[in-house]
Amino acid sequence: MAHEEVVERYSGLAREALAGESVVDCAPDAFADGCFGAAGYDDTAGLPEGALRASLGCGNPVAVAELRTGETVLDLGSGGGIDVLLSARRIGPYGKAYGLDASADMVELARRNAAEAGVANTEFVCGTIEAIPLADHAVDVVISNCVINLSSDKAAVLAETFRVLRPGGRLGISDVVTDSATGGAVEAQRRVATEQRVGCIAGSLTIVEYRALLAATGFVATSITLTADHGDGVHSAIIQAVKPAISPGLEIRPMRETDAEQVLAIYQAGLEGGQASFETLAPSWEGFTEGKLTHPRYVAVDTDTGEVVGWVAASPVSARAVYAGVVEHSLYVHPDCQARGIGRALLAAFIAGSQDAGIWTIQAGIFPQNAPSLSLHQALGFRVIGTRERVGHHHGVWRDVILLERRSAVTGL
Repeated sequence: MAHEEVVERYSGLAREALAGESVVDCAPDAFADGCFGAAGYDDTAGLPEGALRASLGCGNPVAVAELRTGETVLDLGSGGGIDVLLSARRIGPYGKAYGLDASADMVELARRNAAEAGVANTEFVCGTIEAIPLADHAVDVVISNCVINLSSDKAAVLAETFRVLRPGGRLGISDVVTDSATGGAVEAQRRVATEQRVGCIAGSLTIVEYRALLAATGFVATSITLTADHGDGVHSAIIQAVKPAISPGLEIRPMRETDAEQVLAIYQAGLEGGQASFETLAPSWEGFTEGKLTHPRYVAVDTDTGEVVGWVAASPVSARAVYAGVVEHSLYVHPDCQARGIGRALLAAFIAGSQDAGIWTIQAGIFPQNAPSLSLHQALGFRVIGTRERVGHHHGVWRDVILLERRSAVTGL
């Protein structure tokens, strides 16, 4: 479904709601069984009837977003405003709830509902979820209710969501997913059936695709919990994820090829410090990327200058299948940016991203003289498993290496 068709479809529904009519976007039985619309909420007392009539979602994202007093919230595809109004209740008068919708009619409806409810800490904006009209790091939480599946450019939606979230910010949405990719004629039949059954679908992702897209965007601590089963492998789902936390003025995101020069410069500076590795010369970018996993691989950047101030990446310990979830990581911070918590934030993000990727063991080898690194790793759950004595000759000295590892607590070990 093209963007213009989506906007026109929901604009028509908004006009019906503004005229006092009840609107239904999916098959009537989908609303009747409580899977869609206002029936999915348990706390609608006091909300305007117009907001309830225009509730077209597939879940209750407000219930899973863990909203806190004073936070700033953004609802993608806010429709008649029900999730914004519920959010406004939870964050209190010192918080702010934004609603974003591509339909001017829906924005008008939502503003009318907010005025009727007497809620002052809301703002409804007309715009697209692929180009969110808010500043970087403007919100603490992003919610959405059965809207992201409508977009033909979901990568852009998640990239924009990541951009407007503050470090440590949360994503808590309801959406529609499929349990597997079927392809070909079977997939075409599924799309027709699900469009008839739950009309809000215009290209849902599989669970695997959703996880991969969240990871590629930079989100960590991802969870996808299936709720209602709509048949044909289609489900409503609660999707939660976190933008890695770090100190103000900094951001953690996936490493890009355009970061190569700065990453390698930090690598070389670390090697020249004499306590990072037996290596003395950083590899070429080709050598770096060949030896490291594509994901997880993060950089910390200064949000004002875009300068890379640290990075973390991992290498597989073996090509054998039995070691697929075992990696050895590298963590480097710019010499001028030490003691700012950057290494800790990068390592925490790496651990979370590793668990999302199914990695169950992270290994490290650290010189005994590198006390800050040893302390950092042990603070984040690494344990010493032994010492390799006089394992290598480094700058004319035979040196020991302390071996550490961290076992994941979420992969069944």
